[in-house]
Amino acid sequence: MIGQLERYFEFAELKTTWRTECLAGVTTFMTMAYIIFVNPSILHEAGMPVAAVTAATCLAAALGSLLMGIFARYPIALAPGMGLNAYFTYSVVKGMGVDWRVALGAVFLSGVAFVLLTAVGVRQMIVNAIPHELYSAVAAGVGLFIAFIGLKNAGIIVANPATMVGLGNLHQPATLLALFGLLLTSALLAARVHAAILTGVLATWALAAVTGSIHWQPLPYSVGDILATAGQLNIRGALSLGFFEIVFVFLFVDLFDNVGTLLAVGKKAGLFTNAGDVPRLNRILYCDAVATMAGATAGTSTVVSYIESSAGVAAGGRSGVTAIVTGLLFLVALFVAPLAGVIPSSATAPALILVGSMMMTTVTEIAWTEPDVAIPAFLTMVTIPLTFSIANGLAFGFCAWTLMRVARGRFREVGWMVYLLTALFMARFWYLGGA
Repeated sequence: MIGQLERYFEFAELKTTWRTECLAGVTTFMTMAYIIFVNPSILHEAGMPVAAVTAATCLAAALGSLLMGIFARYPIALAPGMGLNAYFTYSVVKGMGVDWRVALGAVFLSGVAFVLLTAVGVRQMIVNAIPHELYSAVAAGVGLFIAFIGLKNAGIIVANPATMVGLGNLHQPATLLALFGLLLTSALLAARVHAAILTGVLATWALAAVTGSIHWQPLPYSVGDILATAGQLNIRGALSLGFFEIVFVFLFVDLFDNVGTLLAVGKKAGLFTNAGDVPRLNRILYCDAVATMAGATAGTSTVVSYIESSAGVAAGGRSGVTAIVTGLLFLVALFVAPLAGVIPSSATAPALILVGSMMMTTVTEIAWTEPDVAIPAFLTMVTIPLTFSIANGLAFGFCAWTLMRVARGRFREVGWMVYLLTALFMARFWYLGGA
């Protein structure tokens, strides 16, 4: 039996062992476990119950990681994605006034669309059509967006009627706690501590408890409480005219987040060199799509591949066993669901800021000395946080990319898929008036 499993996971070819794979799985879990606390803190602002979202986060991460390990056999863990959870809460629910149940329906539909696009081969056409610099800019713009939300939640940035935003009151206890968490977590990251973000969240939470900044009375562990979002998605509402944009953004960002993470982790592990040489690529995308649909059914936003998986790869993980171990640990983490509600935003805000900073590494992939590349990329990056919308940033950058090439007489370099997507974005601006 053991020998059959080792052959299935290609232990000999990958030159790995059970001990190495298990340690790598634990390492990956420790580096991404912060999502157990951070994701509920974001989705709670959409009106969703914290304990239920925490449980849904653990379940979606467990299922996605187990599928990736067993079916696709890659050391890549999955969980609800940073950036897409912010888009879910701040752009869709709070910005558009959409009920969170309908937004979950849109997430589910994006997963269905992902399955269909993968099955008919359209996914590869889209990947080849989108300029590489643009989705690098989207990733960086989402990083700025997340960091902006973290700074706001920490009280470091506040609304100002004269200048739109300004510096908050740094003497506030909650802001001081957030600054402590930011400094501590930054130091741990600089020291290459694998569980730096999780440690920072827990340490700040502990300090808040010691200083009397939080008040908590133990509550019974209620199955009803942690299942409050399960099966609550409203697919019929999401099918309404006007939800195409929401589904498209969930789908688009998920698609390129997966491709980027896959390449980064795969190259680090030495499993392949580029997107054209990825064995079992469709299996990877199917795992992500199924996990997204399951996550929406449980009650959380889009599930994506996590770049933190590279920590497990650095620890020696090479096979799907790494992802399986990570998935099993997320199942164990279900028992923290009742505790998540007492974690203050001052403890999770530093994680948002620092995750945002990590996402900025993609700017190095943009040719800033080339105006027809730099301008669309810049517009994409700045309009995401300044309009509080990933969709707006994506649309501005895409339209600028296409129009600049047409203006320079380089229209033959633009594929028909890019023209089609640009037309859709321009129609969106015309219909919504840029709102």
